[in-house]
Amino acid sequence: MPRPPMDIHVGDMVQMRKPHPCGGDTWRVVRIGAEIGIRCMTCERKVMLQRSDFERQVKRFIERAS
Repeated sequence: MPRPPMDIHVGDMVQMRKPHPCGGDTWRVVRIGAEIGIRCMTCERKVMLQRSDFERQVKRFIERAS
């Protein structure tokens, strides 16, 4: 039975399981859709991930957008 999609909003700050090559592991969500756009808070690099990959790799929410 498929899980319902994770409740994600633009502006959420998340910690990912694997660190970025720059060393940062905190990211801000900048785009929502079939792909999730996230921006590294250390080096400002933007990455697009499939929603399923994003949901699997999120460790925790640091800050929720209002």
